[in-house]
Amino acid sequence: MDAAVKPKQKLLTTKNMVLMAMFGALSGLLMYIQVPVPFAPSFYKLDFCDVPVLVGSFAMGPLAGTIIAALKILISLVLRGTQTAGVGEFSNWVQACSLSIPAALIYQHKKSRKSAMAGIVAGIAAMVAIACFTNAYIMLPAYAAAFHMPIDNLIAMGNAVNPRIDSLMAFILLAVAPFNLLKGALVGLITTLIYKRISILIKTKI
Repeated sequence: MDAAVKPKQKLLTTKNMVLMAMFGALSGLLMYIQVPVPFAPSFYKLDFCDVPVLVGSFAMGPLAGTIIAALKILISLVLRGTQTAGVGEFSNWVQACSLSIPAALIYQHKKSRKSAMAGIVAGIAAMVAIACFTNAYIMLPAYAAAFHMPIDNLIAMGNAVNPRIDSLMAFILLAVAPFNLLKGALVGLITTLIYKRISILIKTKI
């Protein structure tokens, strides 16, 4: 992968702000394209909204990725509101940041295809680990509280698609972990395939 923005360049330039707005808008729109997965409850749906976040992180740094991730959530809230009392949106933001920040930090240290791949692998590992922790102790309890239901109901939803999900730990290991691993791998693969071409456009003066 080629460098798109020099490491010492300021983030909040006119060009970068335009790029972050564009990536944020694209990411927000991609949140509408969702695909259910067979091994997790229906409220876990696969999408590719983190591809622009990861591309922007590689191009402009981890802080830019965090901003893009926040913009996509704001756009989603404005366009369609929330069906999860904000829990799903916050989870989505955490997920995007946990993938993009480690990936961008490693890539910015040495901008090469090898370091980009290493960054993506590290980002996926971080995303899976953080998703498991936050879902177990924050997201699922908050989701249950928001809808006034016991966590056992959520576990039952997992059990309906996978009989081996019979506890919170099983839910985390058999639904949350594989879901985030699959999403991270697909987002990383797409980013790897398209970044070089997009970076040429990013480097074009506007």
